[in-house]
Amino acid sequence: MPFHHVAVATNDLDATRAFYTEAMGFPLVKVEAAATLEQTGWARHVFFDTGDGQLFAVWDLHDDTIPEFDPALSRGLGLPTWVNHIAFAASSLDDLAARRQRLLDHGHDVIDIDHGWCHSIYANDPNGTLVEFCCTTRQFTEADVEEAERLVTVAEPPLGDPPPFEIFEAPKS
Repeated sequence: MPFHHVAVATNDLDATRAFYTEAMGFPLVKVEAAATLEQTGWARHVFFDTGDGQLFAVWDLHDDTIPEFDPALSRGLGLPTWVNHIAFAASSLDDLAARRQRLLDHGHDVIDIDHGWCHSIYANDPNGTLVEFCCTTRQFTEADVEEAERLVTVAEPPLGDPPPFEIFEAPKS
């Protein structure tokens, strides 16, 4: 089942909007503003079309009762940036390469990883949240499913080698 939208908070709506519209290529399609549920301030809900009928949303909060917060999905929890992230589908390896170039052209460094069954690129948004474009490169087999069922219950699964990766640095302006 596809999701309708994923929503995260921002501390810098201008930078966040620029990142998702310009670097990610997601057009702004809807903005709603209303009082917070507690009626102690207001919030703006900003929606971007990811290109496949699904939406990515950002909360712009204006409520003095909400304490200062780190909007990064992982860093705010004391986790490495790569743990909690948002992955968007790339339709092909050519699409993935075009998205990598678009991010670089907009000043964002990119990590490129071939996972063996999918190929991904990663960049950080202005809030410190890791975003990914991922292209599945092979179908799962019955053997994959059986191995997944086995490994999900193993107390100490065997560790594989880290996947190969390449770092692309955006040109410094």
